[in-house]
Amino acid sequence: MYDEPYRWIEAVANRRQYLDDQFIHGSPLVGISCAQGVLLLTFNRGTEKIYEIYDRIALGGMGHPADLEKLRFTLLDMAHVEGFQRSPSDVTASRLLKNGLAPVIKPAFEEIMRAPYIVKILLVELGTSQDRDHLFTMDYDGMFAEQREFGVLSASSSSGDRLSAEWKSFGVVASLSSALEIGLRLWGVASLLQDSSTSPEVKIEEKDKPSSTSPSETPEEAEVTTRIREMLANETLECVLLDRESGKMETYRSLGQSDLQPLIPTEFQPAT
Repeated sequence: MYDEPYRWIEAVANRRQYLDDQFIHGSPLVGISCAQGVLLLTFNRGTEKIYEIYDRIALGGMGHPADLEKLRFTLLDMAHVEGFQRSPSDVTASRLLKNGLAPVIKPAFEEIMRAPYIVKILLVELGTSQDRDHLFTMDYDGMFAEQREFGVLSASSSSGDRLSAEWKSFGVVASLSSALEIGLRLWGVASLLQDSSTSPEVKIEEKDKPSSTSPSETPEEAEVTTRIREMLANETLECVLLDRESGKMETYRSLGQSDLQPLIPTEFQPAT
């Protein structure tokens, strides 16, 4: 059935549309590089989405939990084999991404008779200084991109330029509190853009929850603030810091409510 090229292209296009629809209700994930380290944040409903992979490497994802777990174990095995057979310094996010993730995710997407991975990946490596941090994003088709300052996973594939423009408006990120505030704002923008790009079928089902944001415009500040406040009141904020100042080889640190509460801006605090 898929021997002819145009049939394969059509099948891949249908698969891409199917996968795009799977992420519509997912929570975006944000990574921010700052002086103290790299902060990763998202919201969850009980299932963790951010994991430690190696001493200075963390993995975040959105999509199906089973697929994310399978890929996490693939990376864990590769990282520890590399560290044992070579040296810990040879275990890098770039090697894990290009030699571990991409060769697994790309064929699963393109081979029509196989089930694809319903995942988007953010792989982060903490550098010795802020300008040496690496943040890689990978899509469900194996395509990846590298950034040094921030990375965002979102269901909306068209939101990249607007998120980049939003990022540029913040300037240099120095403190952890600034990273958290900017990370929450980027999450709010990505979430609202994601809503605005929802397929017509889903919009009909959710017509009782209209969004005033169109796919062609950046959400208003008030909308972003309201979305973040609602999420903080109803969902669990999951935050992890790869701490450059820990003084230890293992830099991965989960931030609990007691750590986050003093850092969350007052305007985002849920009404009591």
